[in-house]
Amino acid sequence: MNVDIAKLAGGAMQERINRELKKVAENILDPNTKADAVRTVTISIKIKPNEARQMASSDIEVKSSLAPAKGVPTAFIFDYDKEGKAVMKELSTGQDRDQLAMNDAGEIVDGVGEMPSPKVVNGKFR
Repeated sequence: MNVDIAKLAGGAMQERINRELKKVAENILDPNTKADAVRTVTISIKIKPNEARQMASSDIEVKSSLAPAKGVPTAFIFDYDKEGKAVMKELSTGQDRDQLAMNDAGEIVDGVGEMPSPKVVNGKFR
């Protein structure tokens, strides 16, 4: 066999392998991906001979399978509005839907970060 893999397709296959390995390295270093997920580089060489079986066309494909970005956790709360229609809002991180909290301005807010009605001023509902 006289095929040098490193020189195949004028070195294009080696370039594509290096490009996909670079993608793998970047994906591994990305803190938004799962660290221990398996990454794969696949090399496919398709060879289609002519009818006389003396020559063949070829297609080389190099691709990578990377770890997807981690999901971003959040929580939603569900209820009905005054007209009886279903509504949903994002629950503020670490909050209970019925627990009051303080926002960055020191105001009392509900579990979705909104001012409750009535407002609390100086410890009294208004």
